[in-house]
Amino acid sequence: MDSEAGVDDAMIVKHREDLKGGPHHRALAAGESYRLLVRGDGVGFSIVDFTMEPGRVATLQYKNHIETNYIVEGTGTLEDLDSGRSHEIRPGMMFTLDKADRHRVTCKTRIRIVVVFVPALVGTETHDETGSYPIL
Repeated sequence: MDSEAGVDDAMIVKHREDLKGGPHHRALAAGESYRLLVRGDGVGFSIVDFTMEPGRVATLQYKNHIETNYIVEGTGTLEDLDSGRSHEIRPGMMFTLDKADRHRVTCKTRIRIVVVFVPALVGTETHDETGSYPIL
């Protein structure tokens, strides 16, 4: 097995805790991000394990990616900043941002989200001033 990439001949295997402090781990203003699958893994999409702490607010707009979110734990509010509609965030909820949707997530309790990005992230991206990831 190639221990650096976590890849063997049959499958890709990674552990979140092994990414801590490395290039695919990010402490962001809104929370903490572990990029489990990245462009270099060659599957065409990324999977991110993202955690937000209570009281944090993230205003985002992914102009270069489609983003799907699955809430594993926690509560909060999702606001569509263009339509003004809001949705309660709770475990089992999925939401997809597929039209460069401007949105805001407000965290009430600790939220843990599994996020899928298409196209795949390189893994070292940070949000720009509009809350978007650039294409690297």
